[in-house]
This record gives sequence, structure tokens and C-alpha cells, in this order.
Amino acid sequence: MRQNANLSFSCNDCLNENCLIKNNLSNFSDPTFTKNKNTLKLKKGQQFIIEGTPVNGLFFILKGSVKVFRTGINGREQIVRFAKEGEIIGHRGFGTQEYYSIGATVLQETILCYFSKDALQDALFKSSKFGYDMMLFYANELNRSESKVKSISQMTVRERVIDTLLYVHRKFGNLNSFLNLPLSRREYADYAGTTEQQVIRVFSLLKKEKLITAKGKKIGINNLDLLKKEIKEHNYFLDT
Repeated sequence: MRQNANLSFSCNDCLNENCLIKNNLSNFSDPTFTKNKNTLKLKKGQQFIIEGTPVNGLFFILKGSVKVFRTGINGREQIVRFAKEGEIIGHRGFGTQEYYSIGATVLQETILCYFSKDALQDALFKSSKFGYDMMLFYANELNRSESKVKSISQMTVRERVIDTLLYVHRKFGNLNSFLNLPLSRREYADYAGTTEQQVIRVFSLLKKEKLITAKGKKIGINNLDLLKKEIKEHNYFLDT
């Protein structure tokens, strides 16, 4: 983890309304809690959490996008989720675990707010509202994780690839008619739990069916309703 610039962003001026820290500013009795955070500016491709390293704190995304992954069979990367502004990274290792069970790498230039483990635990002890919000956050994360595992196990390869496209669309939206998160075919495969060759094959079929448009890494969805219909029975909307 490397800090690229001396940055300072006040939590009071933060625009991420979904951020747990932002939403609990009035509940923190210690004003130095938010002032003592570290702000990191990272470039595309930089890894800021290494799987298996000690948990020292949590990261909150102020701006940018990140992929969170685990190492699977034969050392292959399995992407757990993609994250954007207002989301927390590293929470799966926070608490009783001493080591991060995931890794995290920047997909687009990203600014992170970092709070140490000790500072967060002290804030949780002192603010029941912050503790309650964190508990709800973990409950929702568990629910989404269990729902995804159930759905993925029942999906065909084509359905998993479509599910990934819809997930990226829901989360990041469009930019100039293309998904606002350019990913490689390998990254699509690592999230969908399939191979790069299978993703290329499914994309080719979807293009022939005029359901998507592809231009290099850029993917555009031409018929959102038809794609949703294909995986409707799997409750695609649960994973956001």
C-alpha cells in the first residue's frame, strides 16, 4: 500500500451519501476520529490489499473503482465483487480475523479513505448508532453473498455471463452508450466463474443476437429487457 500524494479530504465535505462514516458524523464523540484518517490516491493496477496479510484497518472508496478477489484453485483469481464510491473494502477481514481473506486492486484511478483497526473499534464501542449501522451492513452483505452463491450454482455459463453484464450495468451505469467500467474478457470470466474462451464465445453469440455491442474492452447493452428476462428466475437484482 503506497500513498501517492499528500491528500486531505474532510468527511464533512464528502458527497458519498452511502458511506457509513459520512452518515454517522454526528454520532462520533471524538472529533479526531475522522481527522486522523489517511487518504490514498492510487493508479490503475495498484494492489492495496494483499490476500493473507494482517488486517490493520478498513478502506472506504471516495472516488474510483476497485475489484475484490480471492485466490482459487491452481492460483486462479476469482473476483468476488466490483466496488465504487461509498463502499467499504476489507470488511471481511475486520473483526475476529487477523488476516485479509481477499485481495483488492484498483481498476480506475481511485482515492481511498483509510481508517485504522484500532480507531474503528474505538468508534464502534463509543457509538451505538455506528455499531448498529455496521451490523446492518454485515447482515446485508451476508444476505447478498448467500443469494449469489445459490443463483450462480443454478446458472448456465451463458446466464452467468449475462448476470455479470447486468451487475456491472446496475452498479456503474453507462458512459457514451457503453458500460462505465471497461473490463477485460478475463475479468468478466473471473467474476462469472468461467473461462475467458467461454466469455468470448457468449459475447460473440450475444452480438449476433444484437443484444450487445462490443468495441475492444467497451461493451454496450442494446436490449436490457431481453437480457433481464433470460435470468429473471435467478433474481438477478439481488446482487448490487
